[in-house]
Amino acid sequence: MEMLSGFLHTDEDLIKMARTFGASRRQIFQHIVFPANLHTLFNSLKINIGLSLVGVIAGEFLVSKAGLGYLIVYGGQVFQMDLVMTGVLILALVAALMYQAVRLAQWLCTRFISHDRG
Repeated sequence: MEMLSGFLHTDEDLIKMARTFGASRRQIFQHIVFPANLHTLFNSLKINIGLSLVGVIAGEFLVSKAGLGYLIVYGGQVFQMDLVMTGVLILALVAALMYQAVRLAQWLCTRFISHDRG
């Protein structure tokens, strides 16, 4: 929803200018709309990493026979806090690595686009 809002609120004057010069819809998207919304894309990815991991773990809490969610629930049931904390630490490490991967991708994309325009 956030990306759609960003696409809809892209500078209309730039789009009109591109149309005036005969740009196709693909060219308008590729050169105006998408680059103007890269910041929104990467911020959405950063937020949704955590939400997706919460969803996966919650699903594992309910129905799985293996996985981090199962490890956390099982450790809680048998009072083995080392299993619970191991699961939580692995989950935190995975989330941090995924977040850093998105940050790296954002840096590379913004660097590529700034060199492309310069």
